[in-house]
Amino acid sequence: MDRLEAMTILVAVVDKGGFTAAARALGQPLPTVSRKLAELESHLGTRLLNRSTRRVALTDAGQDYLSACKRILEEIADAERKVAGEYVAPKGELVISAPIVFGRLHVVPVISEFLAKYPDIDIRTLLSDRNAHLLDDDIDLAVRIGRLHDSSMIATQVGVVRQITCGSPRYFAANGVPKAPRDLQKLSVITFEALNAGASWSFGGKNGEVLPIRSRLSVNTAEAAIDAATAGVGVTRVLSYQAAQAIADGKLQVVLSSFEPAPVPVSIIYANQKMLPLKTRSFIDFAAPRLRARLSQLADRPKA
Repeated sequence: MDRLEAMTILVAVVDKGGFTAAARALGQPLPTVSRKLAELESHLGTRLLNRSTRRVALTDAGQDYLSACKRILEEIADAERKVAGEYVAPKGELVISAPIVFGRLHVVPVISEFLAKYPDIDIRTLLSDRNAHLLDDDIDLAVRIGRLHDSSMIATQVGVVRQITCGSPRYFAANGVPKAPRDLQKLSVITFEALNAGASWSFGGKNGEVLPIRSRLSVNTAEAAIDAATAGVGVTRVLSYQAAQAIADGKLQVVLSSFEPAPVPVSIIYANQKMLPLKTRSFIDFAAPRLRARLSQLADRPKA
């Protein structure tokens, strides 16, 4: 029995929530994963998992053993990184995640510059609006938009983005430009589900308020909300970088700037480690000032 492989399987089963998901993640047949874990339990002379048709749960012994497995596997991975030279020179593969639109517009251009400077580093970029778990998904670092809740992560803030309310100049010419949030109740509203959860919008200003809104059109991507607003369907709220090009082209007009809610932070996050691989540190040091400059340019654009 390969005990290190068995430890890896145990960690995968627990982290993925079951044997089927673990087998898929490890690229092994389900019977093989089940057999090797059974062999580990037989070798230890104790049950590590309580199995049912719907879930697996660690026994008390399994909980203690899992902690030891994670520590041992991390020490081995750390030793391999040292031998491979990741702490001596920036080299190896770097896995980076970012939101789809922000990643395409701002992160990928920075990555392109970085690759030209660091020929010994390869990058795998995962663009998704789902906040992936860095450790579970083997991601080295992520660009996140929003307030951070995971205290185990280290964050480097690179700027903020605004939540803007906008519509087409043609729509405002026909229906009037809102001067206060309550004026929106007379207009058609387009909601972008990821940003506008629920049936109300929050506003800032001197007397911050929460305004009930009726969504005439609800979409699940910022691009769809912007396209609908550009077509004159109504008023929408998106993040400033998402609508920046449409605003610059005169297709959208920002309104109610003095009532915007607090800006949303943008951060580079990574797992807390005793020693950070040079490939990761090199990217953070390279990308942070460039992303700050890009976000600063967005912030400097005139408001309504």
